[in-house]
Amino acid sequence: MRKATSSMKPESQAARRVVFQVNAPPQSEVFVAGAFNQWNATQNRLKEAKGNGKYSITLMLAKGVYEYKFIINGNWCVDPQCQNWVRNPFGTLNSLVNVE
Repeated sequence: MRKATSSMKPESQAARRVVFQVNAPPQSEVFVAGAFNQWNATQNRLKEAKGNGKYSITLMLAKGVYEYKFIINGNWCVDPQCQNWVRNPFGTLNSLVNVE
């Protein structure tokens, strides 16, 4: 049996794969921004795999609850497939993802 060393991350800090997906017009510019990237609107660009308007990105996120939005052609949008949301300081809604 191996002894755990201090260089190993505790399980609570382990990152998990999270897939963000949204439909948008083909050839759109689509990004996701949220608490996980300090709301950077151009850091995480979603890719359109087949030219059919289905965009996705996989991010590695630590456990926790994150607010986020999609930016589609410059317009901030909630995730239409997410039923969990909160009101933000701007009077609109943010989607929520719970990474377990």
